[in-house]
Amino acid sequence: MTQVYNFGAGPAMLPAEVMKKAQAEFLDYQGMGAGVIEISHRSAEFDAVLNRCDELLKELAGIPDNYKILYVHGGAQMQFSAVPLNLLGLSPTRSASYIETGTWGVKARKEAARYGNATTAASSADTGFDRIPEFDVASLPKDTAYLHITSNNTLYGTRWHSFPQTGSIPLVADMTSEFLSRKIDISQFGIIFAGLQKNLGPAGLALVIVREDLLGHALEETPSLLDYSVYAGSHSLANTNNTFAIYMMGLVLEWVKEQGGVAKLEAQNEAKAKTLYDVIDASNFYIGVADPAHRSIMNVTFNLAKPELLDVFVDQALQEGLYALKGHRDVGGARASIYNAMPMAGCEALASFMRKFESENA
Repeated sequence: MTQVYNFGAGPAMLPAEVMKKAQAEFLDYQGMGAGVIEISHRSAEFDAVLNRCDELLKELAGIPDNYKILYVHGGAQMQFSAVPLNLLGLSPTRSASYIETGTWGVKARKEAARYGNATTAASSADTGFDRIPEFDVASLPKDTAYLHITSNNTLYGTRWHSFPQTGSIPLVADMTSEFLSRKIDISQFGIIFAGLQKNLGPAGLALVIVREDLLGHALEETPSLLDYSVYAGSHSLANTNNTFAIYMMGLVLEWVKEQGGVAKLEAQNEAKAKTLYDVIDASNFYIGVADPAHRSIMNVTFNLAKPELLDVFVDQALQEGLYALKGHRDVGGARASIYNAMPMAGCEALASFMRKFESENA
């Protein structure tokens, strides 16, 4: 078997230790003679898996006691519907505000507009989403149910380095591509959601962290399996949940704890990103997509000064064991997604390849 450094944006690289643990337990979980993927979600064994996930999330992310942890079907994009359905009832005019820093923020606002008034509070579209736009919280209408942001922008390689202070207006953050990659203050947010497929596990499930006072406001037409109160009241087991994804997330969370926690991973992520940005900044051959003041440490995006060489770059990189470096179709260029599971050795190998490719093609 030949393993590669997987720079794919998602579904993304998982820690090798996690994959091996899941492999070893796949047919026989804790001596049961059956795997987690085939046992009842009502069993004592799975209840222990679920409770351990809760425990680890509270410890690693610093989740306060007045927040509920939900495991919700459909991934992050389903939350583009669930958030407005659960929160628009807070506004007499069913109004919400969105700051658009990329494709996912735009999609989230358009989905919310199906259920109420979803307006763009600020956008960086005019600069190609290469930065976080300037924004004045005082500009928000008083009847705003919530303000939605995307904390890290996978396609464009930007992130919020600090978050808007919204006072009594709940701040909602899509943290799909960076949750547990850096320390954050959960109490700043009304809702945080994240699809698992970047830093937490396999695709198809979303983690939702919601402040308790925001439960119970769902619009009358909200389907029961999009109502956060239903998940909170049933420990996310109102129906058969994606038990294997939750199990895999539990293994990832154990791995994060073994690495020394989020603060340790954040320092490593900063160093990994710097390894790649140093190559870009020292070069006229590679051109960064994101404004340097707004760069992500999860997704490093860049173009080649000779765009006709992009396919050659990607193909030769793959031959060197550097997988999935082609940028998103909406952005083009190249993208290295370096989530928690990517080791420093992978970033060093990519940096070395980039220097070599430039020397041969500049």
